[in-house]
Amino acid sequence: MSRGEKLLPALRWMRRYDSAAFGSDAIAATIVTIMLIPQSLAYALLAGLPAEVGLYASILPLAVYSLFGSSSTLSVGPVAIAALMTAAAVGEVTASGDVSATSAAITLAALSGAMLMLFGFLRLGFLANFLSHTVVSAFITASAIIIALSQFRHLLGIQAGGDTLGELLRSLWEHLPQTNYLTLLLGSSVLALLYFVRLKGVKVLTGFGVSRRRAALATKVTPVIAVILTIVLVKLFSLEAQGVAVVGAIPKGLPPLQMPDFSVDLVNALWLPALLISIIGYVESVSVGRTLGAKRQERIDADQELIGLGAANLASAFSSGLPVTGGFSRSVVNFDAGAVSQAASLMTAAMIALVSLFLTPLLYSLPTATLAATIIVAVMALVDFSVIRKTWKISKGDSFAILVTMLLTLSFGVEAGVSAGILVSISLHLYRTSKPHIAEVGLIPGSEHFRNVRRYEVERDPQILTLRLDESLFFANASFLEEYVQVATFKNGEIAHVILMCTAMNEIDYTALETLEAINLQLKQQGITLNLSEIKGPVMDMLVKSDFLTHLSGQVYLSQFDAFNDVKAKLGLA
Repeated sequence: MSRGEKLLPALRWMRRYDSAAFGSDAIAATIVTIMLIPQSLAYALLAGLPAEVGLYASILPLAVYSLFGSSSTLSVGPVAIAALMTAAAVGEVTASGDVSATSAAITLAALSGAMLMLFGFLRLGFLANFLSHTVVSAFITASAIIIALSQFRHLLGIQAGGDTLGELLRSLWEHLPQTNYLTLLLGSSVLALLYFVRLKGVKVLTGFGVSRRRAALATKVTPVIAVILTIVLVKLFSLEAQGVAVVGAIPKGLPPLQMPDFSVDLVNALWLPALLISIIGYVESVSVGRTLGAKRQERIDADQELIGLGAANLASAFSSGLPVTGGFSRSVVNFDAGAVSQAASLMTAAMIALVSLFLTPLLYSLPTATLAATIIVAVMALVDFSVIRKTWKISKGDSFAILVTMLLTLSFGVEAGVSAGILVSISLHLYRTSKPHIAEVGLIPGSEHFRNVRRYEVERDPQILTLRLDESLFFANASFLEEYVQVATFKNGEIAHVILMCTAMNEIDYTALETLEAINLQLKQQGITLNLSEIKGPVMDMLVKSDFLTHLSGQVYLSQFDAFNDVKAKLGLA
């Protein structure tokens, strides 16, 4: 890869772009645009912002990501989870009335973009690995439930709200007598239509001879059909005058360029939500990008994704948009529709710009209940309780982390949920590394292989304790090894030699080295020698730099087989 391609990944597809690729990208862009229009409007309203902000966030960010992103098919824009997190953050800072919701959202996008860019330049993409997929799934599931419930007020035509499960249920119940039944009829009809199409649409269309791929893409157009039909119904029967809430006037024109508000008070209030949005958005985007990339043997550069998403969020901020990230459903549709490069995103951005310039007056009579139904159907596909059952069978710790993240998100809101998810993920990692797997091993008869004495019939001797440490040794787990050796030698007073098999030890730090010296001294005082085998080069380099080897009571062996035989010979057992 040339230096230019590293700085601007778009050069990779631009240099080999041809008419065939253009045709495929144009078709994908058209389908994604049709899908994105109602989504962008809905997610802006979900974030507590004017509908046009969603359109603005679907123009320049797509174009910028297409230049700097490493995925050929990831589609960037407003998404449900980021919109919900934006709503929570914006709601707190606008309560005083000193800052507008739009201004706060723009600053939030700018802070998120700056953080992502900084992380990218520092090459910190690996940090996403510390947020486990199961915890992210739990957070997304709980957030999807909150999002769906928050949209029921639009389906019922009532004024209700809340950031947590309890607040939402209580508010919906209190305002239930105010239900507008025309709104309920309209919204529930759209909801039923969208659910039916999602569940049965492909089957129905394939029954009429449509190919499965085309049928799947055709079902993605249903939200636009629902938008058109409900706009016609509102105008035809004057439903707005009968209490059916509509989107209202959406300004025509391209996104106005705007400078984010970087006042100290606002930045202090928004930096943490911006960080959480950045983390969740990045993890979600990279996950989607890698999933789609695997289907084309395409490598996703984690650090470049930080830069691409950061640039997209900065572009959204300066063009009056809200925080954006890679959307799963939108990216999958883009991929399935045949997009071969990020030119599809450029075309999508151009089409959304044309809609903003010429078609927004047609959206005046769009019922908010229609957009609410669109959001509910989209986010309920994210709900996955099966992950609890699956992880329970394999890891109780993962199940505990999932339950904690879900319950905290539902009970205290998205910021508490994602913060808890991050802390739980890191805590689980530290807990597991602090208690590494240590196996007592023995020689499989007739071979030179050593295996766990609990799993295999092996040759062993009560005077020889052979241990295999299945982890690198560092400050967090060194004391666990020390305690394990102490207990093992205390239980068996016959032990004369300890052999530590180091095949899985890739690193050792200074604290762990001091612990090894302490183990060596304790064993020596008991008349037991400490021997090491199969030490890797980087670890041996550390041992050589210290004076540990000069104090070692036993020896260092090239292989565990050599160590076992030599120790047996010293005991007169050979």
